[in-house]
Amino acid sequence: MKKMIAVLISLTLLVSSLLCGGAFADENALSVVTTIFPIYDWTREIAGDKIDLTMLLDSGVDLHSFQPTAADIMKIATCDVFIYVGGESDEWVEDALKEAVNPNMKVLSLVELMGEDIKLEELVEGMESDEDEEEEDEEEADEHVWLSLRNARKLSAAIAAALGEADPSNADDYAANAAAYAEKLDALDAEYADVAENAAFSTVLFGDRFPFRYLADDYGLNYYAAFSGCSAESEASFETIAFLAGKVDELGLPVVLTIEGANHRIAETIVQTTRDKNQKILVMDSMQATTGQAVASGVTYLSVMQGNLAALAEALAR
Repeated sequence: MKKMIAVLISLTLLVSSLLCGGAFADENALSVVTTIFPIYDWTREIAGDKIDLTMLLDSGVDLHSFQPTAADIMKIATCDVFIYVGGESDEWVEDALKEAVNPNMKVLSLVELMGEDIKLEELVEGMESDEDEEEEDEEEADEHVWLSLRNARKLSAAIAAALGEADPSNADDYAANAAAYAEKLDALDAEYADVAENAAFSTVLFGDRFPFRYLADDYGLNYYAAFSGCSAESEASFETIAFLAGKVDELGLPVVLTIEGANHRIAETIVQTTRDKNQKILVMDSMQATTGQAVASGVTYLSVMQGNLAALAEALAR
């Protein structure tokens, strides 16, 4: 399979060079390939139209399920800068980078950029464990680093610095744009902090996976959830449902949260198992499957995080 992909890439590169001479865009523009939407949007805020920017995961496929096509690998192989998450969902990247034909390519992993600030996946009380996790018994980095505005500030600054190194003639613009974007991130961070500080509750409960650990830790929130952020499980046991419903009753929580997607059956079952059966179900978007169509309609990282704040504020209010 790997040999076949390599052959397809070589043929595509040959045809592109013979027929097009690399004239799809300004030949001097920096070619940047990103995986998920948050990275794409940060980079777009920093670089504007000065670069040729691609988002690989634009079809709605979840980060944890994505497998690159030969065309995707070709885009990576020929780009100037490649930016990806770097967690366990990106294990395919190592093979993709072996096909690189640009010896000067800059490769950025968000997980590596986090350094000592990276957190490990954790199992909290009542959370259903993944059978594979039990067998491996190996601690994994929590890869959902983009769901913290404070991380976004750090990571977007690192992206701006890398773009500046790859494209020195525009480095000052990248730095200025990153600084302006940091002010917007800080302003929204302050709104989150205000909501958490004045909340009636300090605990959130997810009838779903929980990729929001960085966000919860930023604002001192406790949480319960059906699964960890990277869990492959989709069915919760009776014990998990009963435990979470009991926590809703014990704490008097008005909202059961869930993440994006069409299936909210676990959250619905939790509500129906509670004493009052009247809790709202609200969605927080983890941006793991944001589509190119959503981007074209004007969705941004900040607009999604603003929507998440609205859901969180309602979940924490009496």
